[in-house]
Amino acid sequence: MTSQQPPKLELRGITKRFGSLVANDSIDLTVEAGQIHCLLGENGAGKSTLMNVLSGLYRAEEGEILLDGVPQAFAGPGAAMTAGIGMVHQHFMLIPVFSVAENIVLGNEKTSFGGRLDLDAARALVREVSGRFGFDVDPDAIVGELPVGVQQRVEIIKALSRDADILVFDEPTAVLTPQETDELMVIMRQLADAGTAIVFITHKLREVRAVADRITVIRLGSVVGEAQPTATDGELASLMVGRDVQLRVGKQDGQFGDPALVVRDLTVLGSTGPVVDAVSFEVRSGEILAIAGVQGNGQTELTEALLGLRPPVAGSVELDGRELVGRSVREVLDAGVGFVPEDRSHDGLVAEFSVAENLMLDRSHGEPFTRRGGVVRSFLRRFATEKVTEFDVRTPDVDTPVGRLSGGNQQKVVLARELGRELRLLIASQPTRGIDVGSIEFVHKRIVATRDAGTPVVVVSSELDEVAALADRIAVMYRGRIVGIVPGDASREELGILMAGGPADAADGPADVAARRRETSA
Repeated sequence: MTSQQPPKLELRGITKRFGSLVANDSIDLTVEAGQIHCLLGENGAGKSTLMNVLSGLYRAEEGEILLDGVPQAFAGPGAAMTAGIGMVHQHFMLIPVFSVAENIVLGNEKTSFGGRLDLDAARALVREVSGRFGFDVDPDAIVGELPVGVQQRVEIIKALSRDADILVFDEPTAVLTPQETDELMVIMRQLADAGTAIVFITHKLREVRAVADRITVIRLGSVVGEAQPTATDGELASLMVGRDVQLRVGKQDGQFGDPALVVRDLTVLGSTGPVVDAVSFEVRSGEILAIAGVQGNGQTELTEALLGLRPPVAGSVELDGRELVGRSVREVLDAGVGFVPEDRSHDGLVAEFSVAENLMLDRSHGEPFTRRGGVVRSFLRRFATEKVTEFDVRTPDVDTPVGRLSGGNQQKVVLARELGRELRLLIASQPTRGIDVGSIEFVHKRIVATRDAGTPVVVVSSELDEVAALADRIAVMYRGRIVGIVPGDASREELGILMAGGPADAADGPADVAARRRETSA
């Protein structure tokens, strides 16, 4: 009678500290060969830290790693790779100007007679691995010219070419269209069926339920439970945050008024050409227009141009009939524009300032916050106390430095500041990035309440679930252009086609689709 085979991968009591911060607290994890084990948790829960310990980037203070029942002690990432652990990172570790074959052998080069790089062997390796899994990747293609989804396949081939039998996918869908995400799920299942042990790190519930064999949930550095793929989104979300969560905000049909924000042929130049290319759209009073697309297609530059942070070379931006192009950022804010930036740490808050001081950042130049060059402390304290209560900011007091708050509470401070005055327009860029599910629920409710009060809202988001939850209409950006404007209930498939640069209807061009959709949704 044969004994049971040990797990392919086992983590026992892994503890990793950074000073006084315990990023991983006695974590156990077991992954069998041929299994997709999902590591689910919010941003900052400790998932990536745990995988960096596994891949040899970090050394744990406590615990052990076992492969096929044998304890390991990795001196660095090279040792982990040699042991059969491959990482597929969220941000690809590829050289854009190199070919696929050159990237595959980088750091593991084979030479032919005379010490020359044996590219023929590299090409053969790419074809062998690519053919085994139906990846269809040209070994001579330049990586920087490939679609993002194909670049990710190159990352997978690179790991498999080094005999990885444990693959870690770290938030792999962040830069993918819905179709590319679906293709990745198929690839992961093929790899698992071939015997590869897979650890899939994500915070997206839809993906977990689609592909996972087992689910381990991490919260604040600790394992808080395991779940089956049959668990509901609500059950998984409750494990992630420790309480019941409303995953989709209730939203009534909009009461739309006349166009309040009118953008015409807006063009912004980058170092190599237009990054916003003749963009035009309108947002009506009481409407949420979501701008969707894979991050890096001009969304950041568009929001900066709307706010006056980045001067356009052509086009106009009118709010309530008043031109904003050419005005300073302060003048744009004073015109009633509220702005939630995509990076709150760098652009939305001053970490060393108190909660109260951050709540007056864009209004510190006059009454009622300042008088005769000094801050009116009594008014600021009353205002800050009211907003902390109204927006449920969890802070010891309003004098606490905002940098000490959690990501979700920091985002609530930004919202409280921007929504704590009369607005004519709200621009919210990636409004829930890096915050927990409970805070997402709160942020979505406030955005919808702003729309219901009659204020036009522009939401820029790379999260399709967020776009679907909030949008009355959706404009999709691809390579600096809006390739289509569709109703808020458009399917993921239709949005995915647009996000990849194609028309929503194969018989129509993007302009035709956009025009027809505007007519049907008006």
